[in-house]
Amino acid sequence: MQQAQVTSGSETVDDLFNRFGAQLFEVQPTPDNTPTLWLERGQLLPVLEHLRPRFPMLLDLFGVDERLREHKPASAADFTVVYHLLNLDDREEIRLKVSVEATDAIVPSAVGVWPNANWYERETWDMFGVEFSGHPNLQRILLPPTWEGHALRKDHPARATEMEPFSLDEEKQAAEQEALLFKPEEWGMARATEDTEFMFLNLGPNHPSVHGVFRIALQLDGEVIIDAVPDIGYHHRGAEKMGERQSWHSFIPYTDRIDYLGGVMNNLAYVMTVEQMAGIQVPDRAKVIRIMLSEFFRISSHLVFYGTFAQDVGQMSPVFYMFADRERLFGIIEAITGGRMHPAWFRIGGVAQDLPQGWDRMVREFIDAMPARLDHYQKMAMDNSILKQRTVDIGSYNTREALEWGITGPSLRATGMDFDLRRDRPYGGYDQFDFEVPLGSKGDSYDRAVVRVEEIRQSLRIIRQCLDNMPEGPYKSEHRLATPPPKDRTLQDIETLIHHFLSVSWGPVIPAGEASFPIEATKGINNYHLISDGGTTSYRTRIRTPSFPALQQIPLISRGLLIPDLIAIIASIDFVMADVDR
Repeated sequence: MQQAQVTSGSETVDDLFNRFGAQLFEVQPTPDNTPTLWLERGQLLPVLEHLRPRFPMLLDLFGVDERLREHKPASAADFTVVYHLLNLDDREEIRLKVSVEATDAIVPSAVGVWPNANWYERETWDMFGVEFSGHPNLQRILLPPTWEGHALRKDHPARATEMEPFSLDEEKQAAEQEALLFKPEEWGMARATEDTEFMFLNLGPNHPSVHGVFRIALQLDGEVIIDAVPDIGYHHRGAEKMGERQSWHSFIPYTDRIDYLGGVMNNLAYVMTVEQMAGIQVPDRAKVIRIMLSEFFRISSHLVFYGTFAQDVGQMSPVFYMFADRERLFGIIEAITGGRMHPAWFRIGGVAQDLPQGWDRMVREFIDAMPARLDHYQKMAMDNSILKQRTVDIGSYNTREALEWGITGPSLRATGMDFDLRRDRPYGGYDQFDFEVPLGSKGDSYDRAVVRVEEIRQSLRIIRQCLDNMPEGPYKSEHRLATPPPKDRTLQDIETLIHHFLSVSWGPVIPAGEASFPIEATKGINNYHLISDGGTTSYRTRIRTPSFPALQQIPLISRGLLIPDLIAIIASIDFVMADVDR
C-alpha cells in the first residue's frame, strides 16, 4: 500500500491515520470530495468496527470489476468492494475500498458490524462472485439459483443477442422447478420444535398486498408469525448493466423505471452525479424547474401510497379519490414535459425545454385546490378508527434500528429522526426554499403514513415558492458537455450542428473519475455511484435505492404478529419492486 498523505482535511480520516497508521491507507481524490480510502482486507473489519459508533449507517456496499478499466487507481486489482458509510448527525460520509484478485476474491463479512450488509454482500457475490467469509447465508439474491456466471462482471454479455437463444426442454424445466422447491431449512427455518409443528406459507410473489412480484416465506405457529423471510429478484432487469452499455445521455429514460412512481426525480440523482464529474454548473431557472417537477412527483408517489395504504387495511374509497388527484397532477406534468409517469425530462446540464405558456395557471389551480382535498382525506382515512386499530403500534422500530438497517426518508423520520437531505445537506437549489420536515415518534405503520401525508403539504409549499419565484434565464447550461446543446444554436454554424449530432448519437465524453450524489427521493435516499473511464459510457453504474434495505428489515418488525399485521406493515413501507430489484 502506498504512503497516504498525513492529513486530509477530514477529521474522521485523520482519526483513522492516528489510530491505524497513515501507511495503512491510500487516499483517492474524487470529484464529489467524499473521503475515499483504500485498505487491505485484513484490516477491513477492525477499521469498520472503529468507524461504527461514528457512522451508524452502512448506506451502500457494492462491487466493481476493475479488469478492463484503463484509468483505475493504483491500489485497484481485479475486483473492488466499496463501503459507503453515512453519519446523519454530522452530515458526513466516508468511502472505504478493498481490492482483491480474481483468484482469491474473498472479503470478510461486515454483517456483524451492520446487519443490513447481509443483502448487499449477497448481491455483490451474486453479481461479481466476490465471497464474504463468515456470511450467514451467502446465496443468490437477484438472479435465479440456477444462473451461471456473475452478471455484472465485464466478461458477462450485456445483451440477450450476445447469448445463445433461450430454450427450455422438459429436462431443463424439471431442473428449474426443483431449484425453486421450497425447503425451510435452506431459509434458516425449522420445521418443528418439541412442542409445535410449524406451518409454512408463501405470501406472493403474486399477491395484491405485496405491490408487485415479491415473495415472503412465512413460518407460522397457527396465525402467529415466527419468521418472515423476504425473497426478491422477480423484477430484476439488469438496470446497472444497462447503465454500462448506454451512453451517458441515453441512460436517462432507464432511470425513470427504477422507482417507477418517482418519475423525473430518478433522473435528478443521475444527472447531478454526471454534472459533478463533468464540472457543469446548472442555471438557476433549470434548478427551480427541476425542484418543482421533483416535488410534483413526490406528491404523485405519496398519493399512490396514501390510497393503497388505506386499501390494504380494508378501506376502498380513498384510492379512487387520490388517483383522481394524481390524474390532475399528471395533466400538469404532461403539459410541461409531454410525458406522464416516465417523462425522462431532465438533461445533463438542465432540462429538455423551457416551461410552456400557461404553466403557472395550471400549477396554481392545483396547489390551491389540494389542501382542502387533503383535509377531506384526513377525516376519511387517517382519522378512521379502524385504520388506526390496524396500524398504530404495528411494525414499530426505533431510530437506532432504522439506522442499522439502512432505513432512510419518511420511514426514518417516522421514528423521530430529524434528517432530510433537502434541508440538512441541500442540493440543486433546495437551500433557497422554506419548508418543514414532518416527523413521527413511534416508528410504527401509522406514523410512516402520517409523515408521508404531511410531506404532501410541504411539497405543495415548495411548489408554490417555485411558482412565485421562478427565475428568468436559460433552462440548460452552455457547457460543452451538456446534452444536447440548445437546438437553436445548431442553425448558426456547422461546428455546433456536428457537436449536437455527436452529443445525441454518441453522448458526451465524461472525464475519468468517480462520484456519487445522494438525493432525498420519494422513499428515501437514492444515490448513483458512477465511474467514468474517460469514455462515452459509464464504466460502472451503481444504483443505491431506498426500497432495497426497507424490505430486508421485514423479519425484524413482523415476528410475533399476525398475518393481517404483516399486510399493514408491507403497506406502510412504501416500496416499489423495480426500486428493489433494479
